[in-house]
Parts: sequence; structure tokens; C-alpha cells
Amino acid sequence: MAHWVRFEAEGETRFGTVNAATITEYTGDLFAHKQATGREFALTAVRVLMPCQPSKMIGLWNNFHERAVLENLHKPEHPLYFLKASNSFAGEGDPIPRPAGYAGMVVFEGELGIVIGKRCQTVPLAAVDDYIFGYTCVNDVTARDLLKRDPVFVHWTRAKSADNFGTFGPYIATDLDPATLRVRVELNGEQKQDYPVTDMFFSPQEIVSHLSHDMTLEPGDVIACGTSVGVCGMQDGDTVVVSIAGIGELTNRFG
Repeated sequence: MAHWVRFEAEGETRFGTVNAATITEYTGDLFAHKQATGREFALTAVRVLMPCQPSKMIGLWNNFHERAVLENLHKPEHPLYFLKASNSFAGEGDPIPRPAGYAGMVVFEGELGIVIGKRCQTVPLAAVDDYIFGYTCVNDVTARDLLKRDPVFVHWTRAKSADNFGTFGPYIATDLDPATLRVRVELNGEQKQDYPVTDMFFSPQEIVSHLSHDMTLEPGDVIACGTSVGVCGMQDGDTVVVSIAGIGELTNRFG
């Protein structure tokens, strides 16, 4: 297993692997040809960035049995999803500002994120693992009161694409079995979410295969697998921590 990180040091953006408190620097392309430079940086001496730069972030809705039971929903025949705009992408420690002029509820949604490793188009399920680079933590933030402001149109993009509403990181973990993972979220130190990835309607591999038949997935694209029960609103000044053992902890402050 490796934990890949992008970071800023000496005025430049770099990437490498994290081992305890040390980053081993690499050069080249994170998703293609790369090699170690022989340099190391103390994790405490750098600024951690988003672990990759997606062309898009895709978020799933209604992908967990427990939440579907709670909300009286049924398993969809195909993954239900939306896109988050690129201005919403943010990383570890970045603030999540309240949208200008919006005083309604803003909720966190702790999720497992899939990171695509190579161009992925119409990929059969049996071959999907060759296209998944690794996994990360995602906070799919939502301005919930905007979703159904118009009775005939659900505002998915508007509610989910405000600046820094798609935080992910701090690392991309490779060589993980997602079926062993749990997603946990703490709000100001109080646990709000704790659910197993195995409760998904569609597994990460099934999600990637389905979506690759709908659109081309590019290296670095992030797919947020949806969330389960425990989502709630945030107040200005709240701190949210999304943690997945084996990946890391993503911490952001709202407002």
C-alpha cells in the first residue's frame, strides 16, 4: 500500500508518498511514469494540497441500503449521479466558505472517493481494477435548501458546486480492498457518521464500469460513492473530519 500526496514546498508543487511524518518525493506523472528523486520532506514542513487535479468529480445519490430504508427509497437500476464543478474542488485544511447570500442549511456528506488511474471508456466489470488508481476521503458538501427550490427541477449542480464544496484528500491510498473500509465523520469532535462501504447498492468496481459506459473517465477523476445515514447541518466555524482507516483524515472548517 502507498499513500500518494501532492504538496507545496520551496515555492513549487510536488508529489510523493507519505511514510509516517516523511514525504518521499517523486517526479514525472502520478498516473503514468514516475520515479523517486531521492529527496525527502518533513510532512510538517509542507502544505498538503488536493492529491490530484480531476477533470471532473462525479457524486452518487441513493447508493446505500441503510439510508434508502430510512428515506423510503428503492435500489436504482443504474447508479444515480451528478457532477460537481471544478471550482468546488478543495483539499486538506482548505476552508469551506458559506455561499454568498445563502443563509440556508449546508450539510457535510462523508464519502469514499474512487480515483481513476487511466482513461476509462466502456470498461467491463472484470477489468475495472486496472483503471482504479486508488481511494481517497471526500466531503460532498451540499446547500440542501437549494436542491428543491424549484418544484419542477432539482438543483443538483447549484446545491453542490459552490466554492470548495468538493473537498477530498489528504492522500490517495493504493492497493486497498474497499470492501474492508468504513467511513467515519466527526463534527467538532462528535461522531456523526460511521458506516461500512459494503452497504453500497453498487460497489466501487460496479460504479466505475457503469459510468465508463456513460462517459469517458480521465486519469485523476474522482467519483464520490455516495453517503449513508448521519448527515447533518453545519454552523459557521464548525470543523468536519472525514476519516477512513487505511486512507487518512480529511479536515476542513466551514464558514
